Parts: sequence; structure tokens; C-alpha cells
Amino acid sequence: MNKIKYVYLLALIAVMFSCEDAYNIDQPGRLTADAAFQTVDDLELGLLAVYNQWDLTPEISLAANFCDEVAVGFDSGGQGFALYDFVMNAASASAFDFWVRNFRVNNRATLVLEAANLVDGSEDQDRYNNILAQLHFIRAYANFEMLLYFSPDPQDDSTLAVPVIDFVAPTDIQPSRDTTGALWDYINSDVSAALNLSTVQSDPRFVSTDAINALRARMALTRGNNPQAESLATQLLGTYGLANTTQYQNMWLDIDNTEVILKLERTLNDSYDGQVNTGSVNTGGGWAGSVFAFVTATLAGSPYFEMDRSVFDALDPADVRYDVNVAPTSIISPDYPNDPDPINNDILVIQKYPGSEGRPLMNDLKVFRASEMLLIAAEARARQGNLTGAATLIKQLRDARFGTAQPLPAYGSQQEAIGAILDERKIELVYEGHRYKDLKRSGVDGNRGVDRDPIACTLQSGACTLPASDYRFTLPIPVVEINANPGIAAQQNPGY
Repeated sequence: MNKIKYVYLLALIAVMFSCEDAYNIDQPGRLTADAAFQTVDDLELGLLAVYNQWDLTPEISLAANFCDEVAVGFDSGGQGFALYDFVMNAASASAFDFWVRNFRVNNRATLVLEAANLVDGSEDQDRYNNILAQLHFIRAYANFEMLLYFSPDPQDDSTLAVPVIDFVAPTDIQPSRDTTGALWDYINSDVSAALNLSTVQSDPRFVSTDAINALRARMALTRGNNPQAESLATQLLGTYGLANTTQYQNMWLDIDNTEVILKLERTLNDSYDGQVNTGSVNTGGGWAGSVFAFVTATLAGSPYFEMDRSVFDALDPADVRYDVNVAPTSIISPDYPNDPDPINNDILVIQKYPGSEGRPLMNDLKVFRASEMLLIAAEARARQGNLTGAATLIKQLRDARFGTAQPLPAYGSQQEAIGAILDERKIELVYEGHRYKDLKRSGVDGNRGVDRDPIACTLQSGACTLPASDYRFTLPIPVVEINANPGIAAQQNPGY
């Protein structure tokens, strides 16, 4: 489906979800499920409405601002200062967004899945099944995201996660938190259904069997099932391969999909065509590049966040990731540690999202890429004691990014290997929303935490480091939920 048709279909489905959150109110003229969804075409429109709720900019914002990917920009107006200073509580935008947004996705996917029971798909069975597969997947993705952010320990089934809502819920529901184990069961059930129903092997624009397996690989690494994580990730890496240096640059201009397993398309005049809520994890949707700049990914484009020096210092100018991430208009101090005015003499402009279709800062959002699969396989190998195997994969990634053969790393211990893999993830997946989750999962094991450049962060507030064991690597139950559901307050996460 091309982007123009996608926008047109989204306009058609607005009425279907205009009242979908008021299930226990009988409104005159309200479009009920049996009236709204009568054909497979109707289900596809409902699926597109669910896709339209799926956004990665909150993850990008949280990983960048809370962790060690950005520094406060020279053109800052105070955006994001609290999160940069590690302020996290039940009233934080982070808690609100990840809770409300993902429950909304869960709710709307469930509505369409239940409506599908009323539709006869026998005359177009493959298409009908594939629609259901995508709905199950998106619902699983939303709940997996909530597990990662709200469960204190995704590997401990007895810890509390979020309520499991596997039905169309009324607005007055007041659920308690279910266990991490119960949420895993819900997610796994959806993933299994998606895998069984999927009829498309590969499609970078929509959920396919390959995307389902990519999620399974990410889940297996999170769960500690390292053999499965390695197996799934290795299979996908063999299918997609790594982009060469030209393909890699073109991927961030949205004109090459060599290593893209799944992405969320963003196009002119869609509901995400606009600036995000700047400096907030509750972005409201918008251009990914506007998480960092107001106008363009250039020095003149008013960057309110800049690249943290810890990222810049890890990038080699011979590495294509340098060209992708560091805008050529940046001002680079030749003697940064001794520079008397680093704020004005060292301005590292982020250009991972330069824009596409003539729209600055607007780019497709990459959900799964082959390089992430390589890094999953490398970490899984390291955790199984195969340090040489892990090093071989890291060399493979670096060879692709430099365009020439690179030295084989040598790891003396599992902790050293995991730490080095986290370092590689930091520059490969920077500004894609992974850093917060990576440090929570593996920071303690790899002896890594938030570690910002001390010069830039000291000029701001002195909030330069944070261990991965800190309680703030789990989000609090938001105050909006506590106000509507007072009983859940007693189940607040530790530290809040």
C-alpha cells in the first residue's frame, strides 16, 4: 500500500473509533461493532486505525533524554530539563504516556479482534487471517512494551506488571496489577496466534512473519532464553543481511530497506505530520527529528538537544554511523576538554532524522532492523559463554559500517563482552529508543549505566551518572491511573 492510499484510508476510519472508549454508554446513533465491521475490507480499515495508534517517538524521547544520548542544546528553552535531571515520579509524562498509550492500543486492537468474530472471512481467508495476525502482533507489542517499562524484573514471574485486559473494557473498570508471569502468558498467546495466522513472510511496511520472529527474538533475550534468542536472530540476519555504507545512509533517507524488517511509515499530511510536544516523552506523535530540534537537523534548525559527547567520542569519522548521526553543520571543538566555552564552541547537531519527502525531521520509524538481530545474537552468545562467537558478530557489524575489515575484538570475561555489546548498541541504535531498555536489561551484567559527558552535564545540573540498578529504570504507575483506580496505589513500584 503506498503512502497516499494509507492517508486516505486513515481518514475513512475515523468514525469507527470516534466513540470506542465509551463502551458502557448507549449513545443514540453510535456505530456498534456489528454495524462498523461487516466485511474484510472493514476489518482492514480497523487494522489501519490500530496502526495509526502505534508510535515510537516516546521511546526515542525517553531513551535519549533520560539516558546518555543527548546534551542540552545551545538553543534550549528548558525543554526536558526534569527528565534530563533524572526526575521521575507518578506525575511524570513518561509514566502517563507509556501506560495510557499502550492500553489504548491494546483496547482498540481487542475491539477489532472481537468484531472479526462477526465477519465471514471465508471468501478471502488469507487476507482475513493476515489482518488478525497483525492485530494480535500489535497488541502483543504494546503489552511487551508495558512489561519492559512497568515490571521491575521481566525475568521474575512473581513481580507485578500491569493489568491483563484481554477484553473490551468499560470505562469504569478498576483492575489490579497482574503478575509479570501472567502478562508474559498474554503476550505469548498473542504472538503464537500472530505466527499461526500470518500469511506474509516479509514486508517492511506491515507486520509479517519475519517481524513476528524479530519480536520473538527480542522477547527471548529479555526473558533470558538465550538459545532461542540466538537462533531466531541468526535466521533473520541470514535473510536480511547488513546494509553496506551507501544502503545504510539511504535507509535514514527512507529510500532503502535492505536491513529493515519492519518500519512505521510516516508521510505528508498523515496524523504524525507535525512537531512533537518538544522535550516531553508524552510526545503526542509527530516527526521523530523534532524530538531534538525545532526546525531542521542543522545548526540553523534550532536544536534544543545535541549529541552527548559520550556518543560522539565513540564514533569514528571513518564509520558511516558518524555521517548518519552527526550533522555536517556541527561545530566541533578541536580541544573540547580544555575549551573555555564548550556550549558555543562544541555544538553537535543530531541528524539521524533529517527528513524525507521534502519534510524536514520527518522519517519512517524503524521497529526492527537486521543490525539489532545481530546484536541480540551477540549478547545471547556472550551470555552462553561463547565470547569468541560474540566478538565475531561485532566484527561483522563493524566491517559493514566501516566498509573495510576491522580488528576482531577480544573479551576476557562475560561481563566485558556484555559491556562491549552495550557500547556497540549505543552507537548502532542511538536515537531509536533502545538505550533505556538496554541498560535495564543488561546494564548491571555489563557494568554499564547512564554515563554522560561530565563537562556538558555539569554545566547543566551535575546529573551525569546513574547506575542501571536504579529504581527509575522501572516506570511508576501514573497518577492518572491512581486517581481513577485508587486501589492500585498500594501496588506502586518500589522507590516511588
